[in-house]
Amino acid sequence: MTNFIIKKFIKNYEDVNDSKVRESYGTISSITGIITNALLSISKIITGILFNSVSVLADGINNLSDGASSVITLIGFKISGKPADKNHPFGHARMEYLTGLILGTAVLLVGVELIKSSYNKIINPVKTVFSVEMTAVLIISILVKLWLSSFYNKLGCKISSATIKAAGADSRNDVAATAVVLLSVFISRFTGYEIDGYAGLLVALFILYSGFDILRDILNPILGEMPGEEFVESIESKILSYEGIINIHDLVVHNYGPNKYFATVHAEVDAKEDILKSHDLIDNIERDFAKDLNINLVIHLDPIITDDKEINALRSMTEKIIRSVDEKLTMHDFRVVKGETHTNLIFDVVVPVDYELHSSELVDLIESEIKKINETYFAVVTVDKNYVSTYINDLKIK
Repeated sequence: MTNFIIKKFIKNYEDVNDSKVRESYGTISSITGIITNALLSISKIITGILFNSVSVLADGINNLSDGASSVITLIGFKISGKPADKNHPFGHARMEYLTGLILGTAVLLVGVELIKSSYNKIINPVKTVFSVEMTAVLIISILVKLWLSSFYNKLGCKISSATIKAAGADSRNDVAATAVVLLSVFISRFTGYEIDGYAGLLVALFILYSGFDILRDILNPILGEMPGEEFVESIESKILSYEGIINIHDLVVHNYGPNKYFATVHAEVDAKEDILKSHDLIDNIERDFAKDLNINLVIHLDPIITDDKEINALRSMTEKIIRSVDEKLTMHDFRVVKGETHTNLIFDVVVPVDYELHSSELVDLIESEIKKINETYFAVVTVDKNYVSTYINDLKIK
């Protein structure tokens, strides 16, 4: 069914990196959510009122909020698909994250209101009227929500949309919530215990959990989360696949919306190579990234000396010292400046973002280790943060 809808209503559905195709996925998921949740909400609200069940009524209101969330998602995808303009040079793709933020907040508010109504039902219990119709509505709702969750997850995975995946998670929570309501109906029918208010409270807690879950997944990219390890490795391996690139460092990836990335990196090349030839290589890499991966990549050229035995030996010595201090540390931009009384070893040390040792303490430790080898060696160290999840540790040159 899901594949039929995708193929029927989304033109060029396989080109998921295209903004128009992505917008179509968002539109289809939103319209499907609006229709299904509206039907479920109307049936549950009417059933809850007719048979005096606050838990069924709460479940219906929950579906109503899901339908409203789908409307918000639809608007968000429409705006995020707009091209860049003079006020938003990086485009509008981050609107999808803001949409998810609104969705999560709305779910939380609904959950709080349902806690209030359920508490009132617990304090002032009213007998729930059992009916086959109410049972049928709840069972059908569970089946529909199971399908809708699968539908959302498939579309969300296809276009890597946190918002659509959040809707899928919300639908899964709805299945559990409706199952609790259905269970309370049978308990009331066969035991006489009125637990409708407690069931409504559980539904409200499910809704609150869903809201917090949505906000957590959405806030991470808004705040600036670490890019995925496979994604980083694909960038690194592609750059290093070009002949003439010795190594890379200082890779930084910025996300401006799903599948919209801007990145910067330093690429090391042989200092003996013609600068125009190296510059042409860099231009080709940047152009290929834009065409093949839809990544706006800017590369800084770092010429390094590769055929000086003394410099290579000092580089190797310094690398071993740094790794002896901590295996997590890496080095780049190594240079040597000789003087009459001492030699400066100039380099950058890359540390994890959450590295506990203070930069000044780390520098002092490295300097002391280098001094143990030769008192005339002076370390000039710059400490860099590693803003991606992996890092190329081993230089290609030997």
